[in-house]
Amino acid sequence: MSAVEGEMLDRIKSFFFREMAPPDEEDAGGPSAEDLRIAACALLLEVAHADDHFSAGERRHLRDLVRRHFGLRAEAAAELIVVAEYERQRRTDLWGFAKLVKAHYSTGQKLVLAEAMWGLVLADGRLAAREDYIMRKISRLVGLKTGYLAEARKRLEETKADPEPGTAPTEGGTP
Repeated sequence: MSAVEGEMLDRIKSFFFREMAPPDEEDAGGPSAEDLRIAACALLLEVAHADDHFSAGERRHLRDLVRRHFGLRAEAAAELIVVAEYERQRRTDLWGFAKLVKAHYSTGQKLVLAEAMWGLVLADGRLAAREDYIMRKISRLVGLKTGYLAEARKRLEETKADPEPGTAPTEGGTP
Protein backbone atom coordinates (compact mmCIF):
# COMPACT_ATOMS: atom_id res chain seq x y z
CA MET A 1 0.00 0.00 0.00
CA SER A 2 1.39 3.37 -0.97
CA ALA A 3 1.70 6.30 1.43
CA VAL A 4 -1.12 8.11 -0.39
CA GLU A 5 -3.44 5.10 -0.10
CA GLY A 6 -2.51 4.72 3.58
CA GLU A 7 -3.26 8.38 4.21
CA MET A 8 -6.59 8.07 2.39
CA LEU A 9 -7.58 5.05 4.48
CA ASP A 10 -6.59 6.91 7.66
CA ARG A 11 -8.76 9.87 6.63
CA ILE A 12 -11.68 7.55 5.87
CA LYS A 13 -11.32 5.75 9.19
CA SER A 14 -11.08 9.06 11.01
CA PHE A 15 -14.21 10.30 9.29
CA PHE A 16 -16.18 7.17 10.14
CA PHE A 17 -15.13 7.12 13.78
CA ARG A 18 -15.79 10.84 14.22
CA GLU A 19 -19.02 11.27 12.24
CA MET A 20 -20.75 7.90 12.16
CA ALA A 21 -22.66 6.54 15.06
CA PRO A 22 -23.64 2.87 14.95
CA PRO A 23 -27.12 2.40 13.49
CA ASP A 24 -30.03 2.01 15.87
CA GLU A 25 -31.15 -1.55 16.46
CA GLU A 26 -34.31 -0.91 14.42
CA ASP A 27 -32.15 0.21 11.46
CA ALA A 28 -29.61 -2.61 11.78
CA GLY A 29 -30.83 -4.30 8.58
CA GLY A 30 -30.53 -1.27 6.30
CA PRO A 31 -27.84 1.16 5.26
CA SER A 32 -26.67 3.78 7.69
CA ALA A 33 -27.38 7.45 7.17
CA GLU A 34 -23.71 7.86 6.30
CA ASP A 35 -23.91 5.17 3.60
CA LEU A 36 -26.79 7.13 2.07
CA ARG A 37 -24.82 10.38 2.33
CA ILE A 38 -21.85 8.78 0.60
CA ALA A 39 -24.08 7.38 -2.13
CA ALA A 40 -25.80 10.73 -2.78
CA CYS A 41 -22.48 12.59 -2.67
CA ALA A 42 -20.92 10.10 -5.11
CA LEU A 43 -23.80 10.73 -7.53
CA LEU A 44 -23.26 14.48 -7.17
CA LEU A 45 -19.56 13.97 -7.88
CA GLU A 46 -20.37 11.92 -10.97
CA VAL A 47 -22.43 14.82 -12.29
CA ALA A 48 -19.68 17.30 -11.36
CA HIS A 49 -17.12 15.29 -13.35
CA ALA A 50 -19.44 14.62 -16.31
CA ASP A 51 -18.05 17.38 -18.53
CA ASP A 52 -14.43 16.50 -17.67
CA HIS A 53 -13.98 19.93 -16.10
CA PHE A 54 -14.57 20.18 -12.35
CA SER A 55 -13.90 23.89 -11.82
CA ALA A 56 -13.02 25.65 -8.57
CA GLY A 57 -16.48 27.24 -8.60
CA GLU A 58 -18.13 23.84 -8.96
CA ARG A 59 -15.99 22.52 -6.10
CA ARG A 60 -17.07 25.40 -3.84
CA HIS A 61 -20.66 24.87 -4.90
CA LEU A 62 -20.41 21.15 -4.06
CA ARG A 63 -18.82 21.79 -0.65
CA ASP A 64 -21.52 24.32 0.26
CA LEU A 65 -24.25 22.08 -1.08
CA VAL A 66 -23.07 19.01 0.86
CA ARG A 67 -22.63 21.06 4.03
CA ARG A 68 -26.15 22.52 3.87
CA HIS A 69 -27.92 19.48 2.42
CA PHE A 70 -26.64 17.10 5.10
CA GLY A 71 -26.32 19.64 7.93
CA LEU A 72 -22.58 19.06 8.35
CA ARG A 73 -19.77 21.26 9.58
CA ALA A 74 -17.39 22.39 6.84
CA GLU A 75 -14.72 19.86 7.89
CA ALA A 76 -17.20 16.96 7.94
CA ALA A 77 -18.57 17.99 4.53
CA ALA A 78 -15.04 18.05 3.10
CA GLU A 79 -14.33 14.59 4.55
CA LEU A 80 -17.60 13.24 3.12
CA ILE A 81 -16.60 14.50 -0.32
CA VAL A 82 -13.17 12.83 0.01
CA VAL A 83 -14.75 9.52 1.03
CA ALA A 84 -17.41 9.70 -1.70
CA GLU A 85 -14.80 10.54 -4.34
CA TYR A 86 -12.68 7.60 -3.20
CA GLU A 87 -15.68 5.27 -3.41
CA ARG A 88 -16.75 6.71 -6.79
CA GLN A 89 -13.32 6.08 -8.27
CA ARG A 90 -13.08 2.62 -6.73
CA ARG A 91 -16.33 1.36 -8.24
CA THR A 92 -16.88 0.68 -11.90
CA ASP A 93 -20.46 1.91 -12.14
CA LEU A 94 -23.11 4.00 -10.43
CA TRP A 95 -25.58 1.21 -9.75
CA GLY A 96 -24.56 0.60 -6.12
CA PHE A 97 -24.95 4.27 -5.21
CA ALA A 98 -28.16 4.67 -7.18
CA LYS A 99 -29.64 1.49 -5.70
CA LEU A 100 -29.27 2.88 -2.17
CA VAL A 101 -30.89 6.18 -3.13
CA LYS A 102 -33.68 4.43 -5.05
CA ALA A 103 -34.52 2.14 -2.15
CA HIS A 104 -34.22 4.62 0.73
CA TYR A 105 -35.05 8.10 -0.59
CA SER A 106 -38.62 9.31 -0.94
CA THR A 107 -39.71 10.93 -4.19
CA GLY A 108 -39.31 14.31 -2.50
CA GLN A 109 -35.75 13.51 -1.43
CA LYS A 110 -34.94 12.34 -4.95
CA LEU A 111 -36.31 15.62 -6.32
CA VAL A 112 -34.11 17.59 -3.93
CA LEU A 113 -31.13 15.51 -5.04
CA ALA A 114 -32.04 16.13 -8.70
CA GLU A 115 -32.20 19.89 -8.00
CA ALA A 116 -28.78 19.67 -6.35
CA MET A 117 -27.40 17.83 -9.37
CA TRP A 118 -28.86 20.45 -11.72
CA GLY A 119 -27.25 23.13 -9.55
CA LEU A 120 -23.87 21.51 -10.11
CA VAL A 121 -24.46 21.06 -13.83
CA LEU A 122 -25.48 24.68 -14.27
CA ALA A 123 -22.90 26.15 -11.86
CA ASP A 124 -20.53 26.87 -14.75
CA GLY A 125 -23.30 28.49 -16.81
CA ARG A 126 -23.51 25.85 -19.53
CA LEU A 127 -25.00 22.41 -20.12
CA ALA A 128 -22.70 19.94 -21.85
CA ALA A 129 -24.25 17.00 -23.71
CA ARG A 130 -22.52 14.53 -21.37
CA GLU A 131 -23.95 16.33 -18.32
CA ASP A 132 -27.47 16.03 -19.71
CA TYR A 133 -26.85 12.33 -20.42
CA ILE A 134 -25.53 11.67 -16.88
CA MET A 135 -28.48 13.53 -15.35
CA ARG A 136 -30.94 11.36 -17.28
CA LYS A 137 -29.02 8.19 -16.49
CA ILE A 138 -28.86 8.86 -12.75
CA SER A 139 -32.50 9.91 -12.76
CA ARG A 140 -33.51 6.58 -14.32
CA LEU A 141 -31.27 4.60 -11.96
CA VAL A 142 -32.75 6.21 -8.83
CA GLY A 143 -36.30 5.77 -10.12
CA LEU A 144 -37.23 9.36 -10.97
CA LYS A 145 -39.56 9.76 -13.91
CA THR A 146 -38.43 12.05 -16.74
CA GLY A 147 -41.09 14.61 -15.84
CA TYR A 148 -39.67 14.86 -12.32
CA LEU A 149 -36.21 15.59 -13.70
CA ALA A 150 -37.60 18.43 -15.80
CA GLU A 151 -39.58 19.68 -12.78
CA ALA A 152 -36.44 19.70 -10.62
CA ARG A 153 -34.59 21.75 -13.23
CA LYS A 154 -37.49 24.19 -13.56
CA ARG A 155 -37.70 24.64 -9.77
CA LEU A 156 -33.96 25.28 -9.59
CA GLU A 157 -34.09 27.82 -12.43
CA GLU A 158 -37.05 29.60 -10.79
CA THR A 159 -35.17 29.75 -7.49
CA LYS A 160 -32.14 31.12 -9.28
CA ALA A 161 -34.19 33.73 -11.17
CA ASP A 162 -36.28 34.86 -8.19
CA PRO A 163 -34.08 35.16 -5.08
CA GLU A 164 -35.76 36.12 -1.84
CA PRO A 165 -36.06 39.85 -1.28
CA GLY A 166 -32.92 41.28 0.28
CA THR A 167 -30.68 38.42 -0.83
CA ALA A 168 -28.32 38.00 -3.72
CA PRO A 169 -28.48 34.85 -5.84
CA THR A 170 -25.94 32.25 -4.79
CA GLU A 171 -23.37 30.79 -7.13
CA GLY A 172 -24.98 28.15 -9.27
CA GLY A 173 -28.41 28.84 -7.80
CA THR A 174 -28.04 26.42 -4.93
CA PRO A 175 -31.46 25.23 -3.73
